[in-house]
Amino acid sequence: MSRLRVMLIFGGRSAEHDVSRVTAVSVARALDPDRYEVIPVAITQDGRWLDASEARALISADAALPEGLPVSGEALTTIGAAIAESGELSAEAFGVDVVFPLVHGPFGEDGTLQGLLELADIPYVGSGVLGSAVGMDKVMMKRALVACGIDVADWLEFRDGEDIGIFCESVAAELGFPCFVKPANMGSSVGVSKAKNEAELLDAIDLATRYDEWVLVEEAITGREIEVAVLGDLDPKASRPGEVVPGAEFYTYADKYEDGAAQLIAPAELTSLEEVEVRALALEAFAACRLAGMARVDFFLATEGRGFLVNEVNTIPGFTPISMYPRLWGVSGIDYPALLDQLIETAIARHARRASRAGRARD
Repeated sequence: MSRLRVMLIFGGRSAEHDVSRVTAVSVARALDPDRYEVIPVAITQDGRWLDASEARALISADAALPEGLPVSGEALTTIGAAIAESGELSAEAFGVDVVFPLVHGPFGEDGTLQGLLELADIPYVGSGVLGSAVGMDKVMMKRALVACGIDVADWLEFRDGEDIGIFCESVAAELGFPCFVKPANMGSSVGVSKAKNEAELLDAIDLATRYDEWVLVEEAITGREIEVAVLGDLDPKASRPGEVVPGAEFYTYADKYEDGAAQLIAPAELTSLEEVEVRALALEAFAACRLAGMARVDFFLATEGRGFLVNEVNTIPGFTPISMYPRLWGVSGIDYPALLDQLIETAIARHARRASRAGRARD
């Protein structure tokens, strides 16, 4: 039986470029070479698409891979030539069977890349255009969750250009200090700050608006950070929960990808009733945001008696060796290679199911 041709797209224009390169290494190592032909494609930080020939040679030779796949190669012109020759956008024109997007953050996780793949009519792993956009934008994600009756931390939203003085007064009156300030469209804790007073709030908003026009300010929650992985499409499953114990005041970029100071406990020490509840809530959040394929749902277990609060959903969670998503499935009985198999199978089945509908409505 011929191998499936899997395109790994990595890199990207966002501040999470290097995280994506590390993720791509982990996935490339775990894909069974007897089942898959891996075709890496790199996106540079200025948005150029490259035929990642160096990365492909390393993968094909079964050589020791670097910490992050190299973003190098010739400008990707073969796809354009294939499309011009065939006269259509299709998986055949692209020369692949399925795409595994590993581009975190804006221009990869937010529906833009998914829209391109929809136009090209290519199966791809993960949520569609709508789910990706909602999951990426923390403001819209909060609105969707609240509309479905799911509890979240209190928040206020700010758009760059609005009256920042009036907004800061609202934060002080409605949320109080400390509070957390986040760019609406960013991940991996990039641009996130904890503000303990109005001066720090102003600095935090200034930092967040360097990454996005919209900013989310949340109340500080005292409690535990619990995460659940979700896998599937029509009948998604929730993993056993895990717990993050940050090495700093909150779960920072360095905690996640550099110094490893955070403790990742899998499975989390919860009562059986708490575990049932949080797994069910993860599936509710997955459905509320119209997600598909995979997601990691992050919770607070608040100590004030408020129970589980959804913090956020992540539609392209980290796949590094220390990332929680594959670890949670590992303790739930699905090892890393089998997890990738299921994600790819789900993507192909979902594409075939949706292709049978004349309208091809956004999901």
